[in-house]
Amino acid sequence: MADGVDLNPAVDFLAGTLSGIAGLFAGYPCDTGFAVKVRLQTPELAGHYRGSIARAIATIVKEETVFGLYKGITSPLLTFALMNGLVFSSYKFFLGIQGTLIADASLTQITFAGVGSGIVSAIVTAPTDLIKIRQQQCIGTSTARGVALGIIRTRGVAGLYRGTGTTMLRDSGYGAYFASYEATLRALAAPGEKRGGWQVLVAGGVAGIVGWLVTFPLDVVKTRVQGTGPGALLNSGTSQLVGEVAPIVNPYRTTWSTIVNSYRAEGIPAFYRGLAPTLIRALPVNMVTFGVFELVVNAFQ
Repeated sequence: MADGVDLNPAVDFLAGTLSGIAGLFAGYPCDTGFAVKVRLQTPELAGHYRGSIARAIATIVKEETVFGLYKGITSPLLTFALMNGLVFSSYKFFLGIQGTLIADASLTQITFAGVGSGIVSAIVTAPTDLIKIRQQQCIGTSTARGVALGIIRTRGVAGLYRGTGTTMLRDSGYGAYFASYEATLRALAAPGEKRGGWQVLVAGGVAGIVGWLVTFPLDVVKTRVQGTGPGALLNSGTSQLVGEVAPIVNPYRTTWSTIVNSYRAEGIPAFYRGLAPTLIRALPVNMVTFGVFELVVNAFQ
């Protein structure tokens, strides 16, 4: 990340927003991974898509056409870019309150700043992810707007923030994300050496992989917390709710109960279901995200 110059926070927000847009375009061909990941992580649906990733994709296409692979993309298109701007600008803010610039920051300071930015971003990502997950769980046609309105009708606006605590825990993984990016850059470039484009791309790819490896188990937990409870649609054609067919006691009502019940029922593998398509998508998305971010920031220096 560009260092040595304390830029206006608005520049970081702009650079983060533009890099978020670029990352979305880079990851769009791989967004089938999101559709598969959510369904493999949801116990009520996982059995229907059991087998290889290719088999899961084939099942979705057969039952819902190719558009089923891109359900839930509207929500991130509207919010991910701005959320990325918030992450990068708040990351710089949390570095600033520690009295350091990136060039002088220790990896510990960078980690703390990343954790802070993740917690802040969860305010935006929690409702966005909830809508995406509920939309992906619908067996049939659904829209982000329709899913959001359905949640509000059954649970009020507060229903959109189900799983926010779990989302904050997951997004605290931005600490590992930014720390691995800086650690890789420092390993590839000698002190004082100008960081080249290839170094930024490699470091971005490493950050994406490390970030997901660290946070993926909590992402599974978050998906289960947000994918169950009153207002979770199982069938958009009948508008049948999870709360109408699930046991009286929801095993995924809290973060802790989700961890315990998932482990008891499925063991450790439960927390890594859907990891492969996520890592495949993470590589190009984060290479482009950091590449564009550095490009924009350097243009303002």
